[in-house]
Amino acid sequence: MARLGLRRFPPPVLLLALFLVVAASAAGKGKKRGGAGGGLRFRREGGTFKVLQVADMHYADGRSTGCEDVLPEQVAGCSDLNTTAFLHRVIRAEDPDLVVFTGDNIYGADSTDAAKSMDAAIAPAIAMNLPWAAGIGNHDQEGTLSREGVMRHLVGMKNTLSRFNPEGVEIDGFGNYNLEVGGVEGTLLANKSVLNMYFLDSGDYSTVPSIPGYGWIKATQEAWFRKTSSSLQKNYTNEEPRQKEPAPALAYFHIPLPEFSSFTASNFTGVKQEGISSPSINSGFFTTMVEAGDVKAAFIGHDHVNDFCGKLTGIQLCYAGGFGYHAYGKAGWSRRARVVSVQLEKTESGEWQGVKSIKTWKRLDDQHLTTIDPEVLWNRGSNGRRRKDHDRS
Repeated sequence: MARLGLRRFPPPVLLLALFLVVAASAAGKGKKRGGAGGGLRFRREGGTFKVLQVADMHYADGRSTGCEDVLPEQVAGCSDLNTTAFLHRVIRAEDPDLVVFTGDNIYGADSTDAAKSMDAAIAPAIAMNLPWAAGIGNHDQEGTLSREGVMRHLVGMKNTLSRFNPEGVEIDGFGNYNLEVGGVEGTLLANKSVLNMYFLDSGDYSTVPSIPGYGWIKATQEAWFRKTSSSLQKNYTNEEPRQKEPAPALAYFHIPLPEFSSFTASNFTGVKQEGISSPSINSGFFTTMVEAGDVKAAFIGHDHVNDFCGKLTGIQLCYAGGFGYHAYGKAGWSRRARVVSVQLEKTESGEWQGVKSIKTWKRLDDQHLTTIDPEVLWNRGSNGRRRKDHDRS
């Protein structure tokens, strides 16, 4: 069954030519969306804001870096350039307002020059003049740049909205920041953040000898999150025009929280094909998000052949699924990306208001860029009741 609809990869020379032609074209014609000062904003047409999540590209040295876990007939000529081609295809198909890279963007150990690898990995988003944001995983820093160096490089790249860390705050890790998405230009909520996005460094590996395994979100990060969330909620509900409920929020990081292990096939959408590689201790960040009340969904990578979403205590916990061809995967199981579309409410008079719903789906790197597992993650006023609309195509 896995061989049905098999996508045969074009020769590497054609992939490279495609990248160069599209990049040159997009650089001249691309459009950078947002409000004044490069801020993010909902679209007037349709009242939507769309995020494309790219997890675990594991980019290395481009054409000379081979693919992992593809079918035998796909091995010849398969390289990092297939990851590049997929990113171009899915950006063109979805036309996102923001691209989010959630760590292990490069595979440092196989990269000759980490900075050049990162430039190549992110290049399609830059070529298409899209705003993008990134965090780091547990493999980005294993090459010629330190963890701090990787994040400093990311914040210096073109069109990036990534930030090194909040100013004047003592905080663990690198790449802890938030982004605000304004309402539709010309409406009452044009100058308010109607959607908030939090990015956190979930670490790499434990530095405590008695605690094995992966790193975790630390107390200083949780304190920053609580303070930022509280401030954003107060501004939204107390400043004119006052809103009755806080704006919803999304969270992005790399390593899954222990709570991702809470689900079975009966209460998630997608697949679980490997164990949950979370830290061996629970630092409490999930509880912190629940107490804050504004985060409706959290999105991660790390475990490449998991791509499910499950709801726990009012928060959707979602994997993206592995994107990159130099990353481990499963032969015959397509690389994929997760899309999130946030929809505003509209009054009878036609005025765009606050967020009405948050939906998601995945795109596969197959012949048709197939869309799978569309679902509603959250609806205002419905307490996030779970609705699924399975793809039957």
